[in-house]
Amino acid sequence: MPRLRHFSGLALAGVVALAPVGGLGSTEAQAQQPGFNLFSVEQDIELGRQSAIAAERELPLLNNRAVDTYLNRVVRRLAQYAPGARYPYEIKAVNASEINAFALPGGPMYVNRGLVEAARNEAELAGVLAHEMAHVALRHGTHQASKVYLTRSGLGILGGLLGKSSGTSRIVNTIGGVGLNAVFLKFSRDDEYEADQVGVDIMAKAGYDPRAMATFFAQLRQEQGRDPSKLEQFFSSHPAPANRENRIRQLAANTGGGARRTQIIGGFATVQSSLARLPEPGTQRVALEEPDQQPVPTGQIAVRVEPASTRFEQFRHPQNFFTIDYPENWEAYSTGLATSLAPQGGVANRSDGQPVMLYGVIINHYAPFEGEETRREQSLQRSYAPFEDRTKPRGTLEDATDDLVRTIQSANPYLRTEVGSAQRLVIDGAAGFTVDLSGPSPATGQEERVKVYTRALSDGHVVYVLGISPATQAAEFDRTFDRMMRTLSINDAAAHRATRVSLQPR
Repeated sequence: MPRLRHFSGLALAGVVALAPVGGLGSTEAQAQQPGFNLFSVEQDIELGRQSAIAAERELPLLNNRAVDTYLNRVVRRLAQYAPGARYPYEIKAVNASEINAFALPGGPMYVNRGLVEAARNEAELAGVLAHEMAHVALRHGTHQASKVYLTRSGLGILGGLLGKSSGTSRIVNTIGGVGLNAVFLKFSRDDEYEADQVGVDIMAKAGYDPRAMATFFAQLRQEQGRDPSKLEQFFSSHPAPANRENRIRQLAANTGGGARRTQIIGGFATVQSSLARLPEPGTQRVALEEPDQQPVPTGQIAVRVEPASTRFEQFRHPQNFFTIDYPENWEAYSTGLATSLAPQGGVANRSDGQPVMLYGVIINHYAPFEGEETRREQSLQRSYAPFEDRTKPRGTLEDATDDLVRTIQSANPYLRTEVGSAQRLVIDGAAGFTVDLSGPSPATGQEERVKVYTRALSDGHVVYVLGISPATQAAEFDRTFDRMMRTLSINDAAAHRATRVSLQPR
């Protein structure tokens, strides 16, 4: 029987659907594809709770019951139609003149007094709050945190090797802690576009005219030209997608927004009047905390593994995701869909306790590490075959392969793509790619080689397989790895069932 080990600690949640190249269409589709994420929904909520406590030690809260009550009435209405988990959304006003709003993972939301005063009606205010709520629902904050942790932890994360000590606290410490951490609060243009799209849907279902989101963002753009300092922080953490206002209007038209009567909570003018009577806020500005670039622990770990047995046994994934034959003297490590197969000694611990794969095989489902536009832009900058055509967008499999290779190299900058190694092939009857990477491992001091395989699934998703070995043992490893790859059988239907997340709007 295969020896299957389930690592305790944080569950690897980066097993969701790959976004289609053509763009995300519906709110449901977007909510089903939050991207690579090491955190569970429950951990999102706990991170938000801890971050809110830390943030409120620094934020000059307005502490005005009437204002906060009104804001939370708007938030509660919007939250009824937010997709995803039932996060405990709650909002507080900040006594700051800058035009800004932000949300922490798991539901805590904050809006500056300056933004409430700049809005011209309740619908415009609701548009910003719906946008921030969408960041929470789409889990953008912990998606960004997961990417940062991945780049600081190495290949083991891709195979579910998180270790007994790799709980939430270890990950949070690695990315710089809780509170006003820029990792949770700085988004890409892809994130902004998705938050606009989901926010528009939330607004329309809540009874607001979603075109008000477009009018308010247009107003902010004009205000930025007049007084850039008032919006510096907002646009630094919320980079505007191209043609934002036009896109939002088109999205609003698709929802039928504006065709029915707008329903408002009421009391917006009263709140603005009460704010106007309060003393002007001070000039204190609360800056986001940028995480330190922590050095990766290094050490001369010796690779001592027995020769792979010529007797193979079958590994069947617990969720029936795939089967593969592997040497009987290897062990299996599994977390979620991620599986690592390695001989004794093939997985070691770095000096910081993080497991590192030195010799073995990783199999997992591909989830996008970057947003769609970022993947395409960065992918088109590559020039190695078969990705040399930079004049047109690539297909999903090419895009996914390149994104995976880039992410591996970001987490392991010593690895370089071997010239001429990338090629098309067929894996288990489906289209695939392979790319070879190599470089001097800081963990062992030896030349390391990583063979990257990607295989298309019938629903457009991708499975990847990584073969890792010291270059001095590459010939022996290749014989074992080639035999394993010939026996790999992917259950497309099981992969689809396991990766689809039901996030229907409530």
